[in-house]
Amino acid sequence: MPVWTSSPPRTPGSDDVEIAPGHTVSECERIFGGSQSDGSGGFGLALSDTAICVDSLSKSFRLQHQVKHDSLLEAISHVFNRTQRRDSSLASSEEFWALKNVSFEVQPGEALGIIGRNGAGKSTLLKIISRITRPTGGSVEITGRIGSLLEVGTGFHPELSGRENIYLNGSILGMKRADILRKFDEIVSFAEIERFLDTPVKRYSSGMYTRLAFAVAAHLEPEILVVDEVLAVGDARFQKKCLGKMDEVALAGRTILFVSHNLTAISRLCRRAIWIDGGRISRAGDSDEVIKAYLSEETSQVPERQWAFPGDAPGDDRIRLIGARVLQLDRVTSVVDINTSAQVQIDFQVLRPAENLIPGINLYDSSGLCLFASCDWQPNSLRPNRYRTTVAIPPHLLAEGRFSVLVQLVFYEPDIQSVVVPSVIAFDAVDSDDPLAVRGAYQGVWPGALRPRLTWTGPATLA
Repeated sequence: MPVWTSSPPRTPGSDDVEIAPGHTVSECERIFGGSQSDGSGGFGLALSDTAICVDSLSKSFRLQHQVKHDSLLEAISHVFNRTQRRDSSLASSEEFWALKNVSFEVQPGEALGIIGRNGAGKSTLLKIISRITRPTGGSVEITGRIGSLLEVGTGFHPELSGRENIYLNGSILGMKRADILRKFDEIVSFAEIERFLDTPVKRYSSGMYTRLAFAVAAHLEPEILVVDEVLAVGDARFQKKCLGKMDEVALAGRTILFVSHNLTAISRLCRRAIWIDGGRISRAGDSDEVIKAYLSEETSQVPERQWAFPGDAPGDDRIRLIGARVLQLDRVTSVVDINTSAQVQIDFQVLRPAENLIPGINLYDSSGLCLFASCDWQPNSLRPNRYRTTVAIPPHLLAEGRFSVLVQLVFYEPDIQSVVVPSVIAFDAVDSDDPLAVRGAYQGVWPGALRPRLTWTGPATLA
């Protein structure tokens, strides 16, 4: 039986905020679904030494499958029988477990990162913790108010203005009017929506929506801040701004749950992480160790990828990526000596005449950090055919470790769809006993994500 621990409902009083003529926030809570602490449906808080305690949490969905019919008469008969008799045997369905027996604890003031591939169950977990979705089994105990940023527009009413939604969210978090007013100007300034403050949020762009949602969630001082990959909606400047604010929140001693595919951000912000795979916790512990294990699983040593049939290859009716490989000494290899030149070859097929195709690669280390990107900007005019392009990785550049290669085929014109395929191939780099190795005779650990050979002059006597 699914359980949320709960506390007594909040009693409406003088602190209720009037957000629209004739309507207080308490009234809006009744209309829009209740507050976090109203005690309805088990949505509430618990007194505990932990901020979040998840015990044997499971969530299943019933997936319906369309039944194929050989004739229109058979299809009509099927719909009629299902409606009249409600015979479940007439429909094809299966049970899908998005989460299965997930258990963990988060201490007050801790920042916990959650990683995993798309569809692993991360967002479902956050929705249950945020009391948006009910679990099928297990329990969740929460101490403190939760501010959630899960999807663009979550928690906002589209007919209310930005100003009204700030007050609404503050009241749902259990804040008094004076507390909301104290933070109001800071929220508006962070979200950069001063000109549109009294405009209904249904007219906001996705970027404006996200800025305001994050500003509200981060500045209204919830004890627990839950942030999903929604930050990917914003531009680079906004993401940097949000990550900086999350650093402040963490340093202030508040609890953070952070789901992201940006593993560098996870590593920087969170000391501990869990890796969810197939609805279960695959690994939990130190964030750097969990990330390393996750990347090792995701980017196993695959030095060559080929697509035999163009229809299965990444791309569209203009261009397709049909192969990629790592070579050293003219042969495909999964282990590269960093003291010898290596090459990355890209094979692609042009299906329609193409102008100024730009092949390129990004190289990532085991932490997900992009070490460098390189593109061939030479103008070209390609007729339908198969092509191969090669880029050389010079010696004395890479450090030891595992690397993955993103391959892209892009065009000057932004309206033409590009082909971008992450982790197409991967390889391990090792340091041999080459006399010209950057480390020289030193056999200890050599720091750095790259290991370039630089030119030194001197020593020379000073005049």
